[in-house]
Amino acid sequence: MTSALGPDLFTAANGLQTQTVELRRAIHKEPELGLHLPDTQAKILESLTGLGLDITLGETSTSVVADLDTGRPGPTVLLRGDMDALPLQEDLDVAWKSTRDQQMHACGHDAHVSMLVSAAQLLSDNTSELSGRVRFMFQPGEEGFAGAKHMIDEGVLNGVDRAFAIHVFTAIPSGLFFAKGGPLMASADEFDITITGRGGHASMPAGCVDPIPAAAATVLSLNTMVGRVTNATDPAVLTVANLHAGTTTNIIPETAHMQGTIRTLDERTRELLIERVDQVAVNTAAAHGCSCTTKISRGYPVTVNDHGEVERASTAATQVFGDGSFHDMPDAVMGAEDFSYVLNEVPGSMVFLGVAPPDIPLEDVAPNHSNYMTIDEDAMARGVAMYAAIAMAH
Repeated sequence: MTSALGPDLFTAANGLQTQTVELRRAIHKEPELGLHLPDTQAKILESLTGLGLDITLGETSTSVVADLDTGRPGPTVLLRGDMDALPLQEDLDVAWKSTRDQQMHACGHDAHVSMLVSAAQLLSDNTSELSGRVRFMFQPGEEGFAGAKHMIDEGVLNGVDRAFAIHVFTAIPSGLFFAKGGPLMASADEFDITITGRGGHASMPAGCVDPIPAAAATVLSLNTMVGRVTNATDPAVLTVANLHAGTTTNIIPETAHMQGTIRTLDERTRELLIERVDQVAVNTAAAHGCSCTTKISRGYPVTVNDHGEVERASTAATQVFGDGSFHDMPDAVMGAEDFSYVLNEVPGSMVFLGVAPPDIPLEDVAPNHSNYMTIDEDAMARGVAMYAAIAMAH
């Protein structure tokens, strides 16, 4: 039992470590993709049984919302853990290795779920230290399926006053927390460009309209454009990651096709680059006598942490774990997160928890999304305690 927001909370979290690890390994062994994760949902529901939580299941996904209501006046604090895996073949040889082809928990969502379940246990055992309500948001479909938006549409944020999430990160020494106020992670949009000319024999290009030089010029123009229309202090990334044209050596193809991503830390910059991608592609193609179609698929918005909520997290971490446990990030991360949808609606924060295995040099640790990604499971007790600390913090 905890008596106050302090080191006792970490002791209590360590007392739940065996069940935290067991659940993490069970989920890791049977990963699922996308919005429909029935096996993962079943494991969560079994683990929450007997905690006195009011549970609501998703209608458009296998989400789980579990409310702990103290019956006393106070804020509603949302704690989120995402549930889904990645389409990746695991090559790490461990007893809890994925049993499913091309499915792997390579981003730590198995740890997020297990930490949040143990936090629910800890908080349910210590309701005297709480006021208001704690809402546990178990969310599928973070990896490109906008699961948070599905849950928001179904009312997960109704009545919520503030929100918090932890994301494990193998590039950070184990047990340390990192975050920053303001933009934390980038928006993520995709573009799909098709340039159309007129095909023919490769030995007679004058009788054709070759889309390949137009495509090459478009790639260079897009990359040049970013530095010419955005401020040097305003981070933005545009990458053409897929380029294809033609079938053999003696045919000029009719079309060339490219795809890529746009990442920004500012919504105005995001809109500007989306507009300019179309302008650059269409006009560069026209300069080469080709036509062009562009398609922009909007992804997650910028993840923006509330400065006050980051300060709350920093204070809580210091009280529970001591000085030096929480660090300010100097820079944002250009990856994307669908917790951004939550932070667009309510004040809150996401923090990174270091899980680098201490027996591996930091420079050799497999990154998130690697087929060899692994974590220091001891760090999960800190995640459990941090979730609980945020719920208790006033």
